[in-house]
Parts: sequence; C-alpha cells; structure tokens
Amino acid sequence: MLPEIVTFWHGPLDTLRRTCLRSQVAAGHKVTVYSFDTISDLPAGVQNSEAEAILPHAFSEKLRPPQPDGSWRDWTTLQFSDFFRMRLMALGAGLWLDADVLLLKPVRIDPAKPYFAWERSRRLGNSVLYLPQDHAIVRSFEDLMEQDELTPEWLSLSHRLSFAMKRLAGGSQRLSDLRIAIFGPPALTILARRSGDLQNALPKTSFYSVHSEPKLFFDASDFSALINNPAVSGFHISGKGRSLQPPIPGSLFAWAVEKFG
Repeated sequence: MLPEIVTFWHGPLDTLRRTCLRSQVAAGHKVTVYSFDTISDLPAGVQNSEAEAILPHAFSEKLRPPQPDGSWRDWTTLQFSDFFRMRLMALGAGLWLDADVLLLKPVRIDPAKPYFAWERSRRLGNSVLYLPQDHAIVRSFEDLMEQDELTPEWLSLSHRLSFAMKRLAGGSQRLSDLRIAIFGPPALTILARRSGDLQNALPKTSFYSVHSEPKLFFDASDFSALINNPAVSGFHISGKGRSLQPPIPGSLFAWAVEKFG
C-alpha cells in the first residue's frame, strides 16, 4: 500500500497548492490536510482534519506572540509547520509533503527507514519527509517541544553566538526570531548527520530540481527533460508571489494545471 500523504495548511489555498494536492491524489495516495479552520476549496479526494488534535494552536505562542487580532505574525506558519510535521511523524501518520509538492508518480517508502532528499549540496529538505515513530530525530523534536524557550540542544555554535549577541543588544529573547529556517532543513540535516542517516538521503533531482530556480517552473520553457526523467519523483516549488499569478502558457506550471486541474 502507498503511504498516506499528510500536511498542514493555514489560510486560503491558491491555484498552485490545489494543483499540487490534485497531483498527489492522482498518484494514488490518500491525502489529508490538517488545519485549524475548515478549508472549503480543497480538491476532490483530499481530506481535511483538525490540527488542534495534533499540535495545539497555543504552541505558536512559543514561537512569537500573535497580532492584536489573534492572527499569526510573519513566518509563524512556516516554523509551526516544522514542528507539526514532526508531531505527525511521532504519531505514525504517514508521509509528509508540503502542499506545494507536485507529484509525478507514487511515492513508496520503507516504513523502517527515513525518507528525505537533498535540497542543496549540504542541506536536506524537509518538504518531503518520513521518519519512523521511534527515530532519534523524532525524539529530539519531541524533547524540544517540551521546552518553553524552544532552544535546541543541537544548535550550532554560530547560531548560539548570534542569539547571545542579539540578547545582549536588547533584541529578541526568542530563538525563533533568529532565523526563519532555524527549526527546518538545517535542524534536520544536523540531526540526520548525528543519527547516521545522511547516507539514506535521495539525490536533489528526486524532488528539488526546480526549488532554487523557480523560473524553470513558472516561465515558458522546454521542460520535457524534467518530466520524463525517471529520477524525478516530483517538484517542490518555491512559488512565493508567482504562485498567485496566472500560469504562463508553455510553462511547467501551465502543464501541471492542465494535467491535474
């Protein structure tokens, strides 16, 4: 059986995310999106489950205080999702894919082994992630989540010094303000190196061919080599503002919308 795909989303979905979720369903996976509010425009076949039962909304206040109206600030959603995916791993919920991962074919995993890929030469990506429930990386995050200050014991010396200097200068007392990805790919890479699992990482080609070059996805081009490459299982797309714009004819984005839309 194929693993269930799980993810977290906060806010409205755009065309890119709906297209990616449809591609995951089309690959034959059961897909569940966890959220705090009901998502009314989910694609057919995608389930919506309550996020509060996995990681309470109040956990976000450890990252940074909410806005006066209660909404989340700047990158709270990204950092919250770094912890949310680890909670799903601890619960054995399935394979995590970011909502902006376009699948070209089914993903098969060995439940006893980690599943992730290189995002760049020296850093793993956590947009595609599976870890066994009792894995050392999962336990490290579970221990971290018990803290109020959320200071990882694996934090690098350079980050420790940067944080100490900010505090001495009267800056933020929250480590989450130090760097947006402090709990994401860098943490996963450090912990995978410690556990001896870097050797299990898939090559960058598997999911991150267009991640650092979004023009390969959004601009018109000959993308046949990408979609016909057997080493490519899918694409994690760093869309930012471009995901809100209509697909450009002749682009990989337009192809995906037509194929899965």
